[in-house]
Amino acid sequence: MSKVITHMTMSLDGFIADPDDRIDDLFDWYDAGDVAMTTANEGVSFKVDEAGAAMLRDLTERTGALVSGRRLFDITEGWGDRHPVGAPVVVVTHRPPRHADRWPRTTFVSGVAEAVARAREIAGDKDVTIASADVVQQALALGLVDDVCVSLAPVLLGEGIPYFANLGRHVLLEDPEVVQGRRALHLRYPVRR
Repeated sequence: MSKVITHMTMSLDGFIADPDDRIDDLFDWYDAGDVAMTTANEGVSFKVDEAGAAMLRDLTERTGALVSGRRLFDITEGWGDRHPVGAPVVVVTHRPPRHADRWPRTTFVSGVAEAVARAREIAGDKDVTIASADVVQQALALGLVDDVCVSLAPVLLGEGIPYFANLGRHVLLEDPEVVQGRRALHLRYPVRR
């Protein structure tokens, strides 16, 4: 059965980027191993450890659609219409880009619930992955998330963009699946229903 999951790399103090949207120290684990991994985006590849590679393979093979916020879409320039996961992207925005046809594999919608519903249609029997902090927070508040995944990086940023903030509700999680990697601890928490 397909799920709606979240996945972000997070600092030990809860941030997914520094105040200037830099992620360098957080993403050390993507180049901390001997296992070369290509992605669906020719410009993105990784050298991770075996544990990280197994987690990434599982995540990418199960993802049928990805949900993103407009901010991340803009920062990455829409991944050149080829997100590394290889799945179509649904972007939550109140103002689609002027030339949205530049991204034929990308759908623009105005709300989180609509984005998750559209992504489920696109994904079919595969999972939907949410990869933007604000969208994750809204989806959790709406009760739309099945699993919360965190790649916990050994860094304290002190300030930045939080993964979880202002949820507006209390969310209980089950015990995590834990994968110890090099430069990251990969955690997957089912959301308690």
